[in-house]
Amino acid sequence: MFPLQPSPLFRPFSTTSPATTCLHCTGALPLSIRMAASSPRRERDPRKRVVITGIGLVSAFGSDVDTYYEKLLSGESAVGLIDRFDTAGFPTRIAGQIKGFSARGYVDEEAEQRLDGSQVFSLVAGKRALEHACLGDYKVNKIDRDRVGVIVGSGFGGGTMSTAGVRSLLKEGPEAISPFYVACAFTNMAPAVLAIDRGFRGPTYAISTACASSNHCFHEAANHIRQGNADLIIAGGVEYAIAITSVAGFIACRALSQRNEDPRTASRPWDRDRDGFVIGEGAGLLVMESLEHAMKRDAPILAEYLGSAVNSDAHHMTDPRADGYGISLCIRNALQNAGVAPEEVNYINAHATSTPVGDLAEITAMKKVFKVTPEMRINATKSMLGHCLGAAGGMEAIATIKAIITGWLHPTINQINPEPSVEFNTVPNVKQQHEVNVAISNSFGFGGHNSVVVFSAFKP
Repeated sequence: MFPLQPSPLFRPFSTTSPATTCLHCTGALPLSIRMAASSPRRERDPRKRVVITGIGLVSAFGSDVDTYYEKLLSGESAVGLIDRFDTAGFPTRIAGQIKGFSARGYVDEEAEQRLDGSQVFSLVAGKRALEHACLGDYKVNKIDRDRVGVIVGSGFGGGTMSTAGVRSLLKEGPEAISPFYVACAFTNMAPAVLAIDRGFRGPTYAISTACASSNHCFHEAANHIRQGNADLIIAGGVEYAIAITSVAGFIACRALSQRNEDPRTASRPWDRDRDGFVIGEGAGLLVMESLEHAMKRDAPILAEYLGSAVNSDAHHMTDPRADGYGISLCIRNALQNAGVAPEEVNYINAHATSTPVGDLAEITAMKKVFKVTPEMRINATKSMLGHCLGAAGGMEAIATIKAIITGWLHPTINQINPEPSVEFNTVPNVKQQHEVNVAISNSFGFGGHNSVVVFSAFKP
């Protein structure tokens, strides 16, 4: 979520927590009573336990997961000057742009030419995730593809295809528009092209909840598996975002950092001198499957998905609630769904976009749920990648899983003048060794969309 100045046209509906005085009419009980009445219990049924068996990505640090995490651990910034279009006259000229990307070996040249970048990212990240899960070209034929789905979210969808189509229309007329324009501009085409390529006939669709999209996809993928509708789902988010219209649009709503002279220090979550987020792009996809299915095919198990939650602030088009109510409720609901008590969580990959209001609203929310203890760590992947919008949650889930696997947390870089109210250990500037017990990853989007996922190491 990117907080802006409130618009008189879209004032918050309410700035207070929901009333609790009409319990006789609603039949509802306060949250504290509901949670006390049903203590958290983790899923034990192997048909309903959801594990992560493969991860794939496209990032400004490349498409190799180990290299990606090594660069995060080293505190390297991917932010630099935009060279995809002419930024003359733009007050923001920086981004976490992917440069030197190659889809060779995953997408044929003809298909790459006609597809939107988000769909190319989906194919590359999805196929790499399947390879990581030991489901390459040969082995993928050994599973029941009627029970395999693809749920991939995006904020802009085929935004660059839309931009190109409008440009062609204005310059040359309707005859110049690509025959693939309509299909490739649709958000749903990112999961569709992967399902078509691999022959997956299970639940396949897109979710677009801005920057909460990836986590919404994980949430729904797990629900399909737990309800018995699928054995395996590739889920996450993609975004091909560095386009002239998207950058100009975020500039217009005053959301972006203008630290053009020093791009690598522009994204600075929880720093008092932050001046907005840095737009990024990429893809992050997970292979999620039931424990029963994973064990039957002797799959590598990287981590376990314990649970998640999604909700709405119902507050404002762009601003989060300053009191953090919607976010804290979402975190509590995710922990309840996961069967996890707050004191079991010792690592949070925060949303932390580097915006003046959003960073502190999230901290306020976390303090409502978690105690500030020496054991708790939080960090911000966006300090290095920028904000990858609909793909952010997927790329941050991968960082969270790698933290669980390696025992190392990447730093939050650019912690130069820290906010005094952020009392948690933010892993400032240098990586830290940390045995993760339970981790959560937060993602929030325009419109008040909140989403939280919970991961841990797999324990039989």
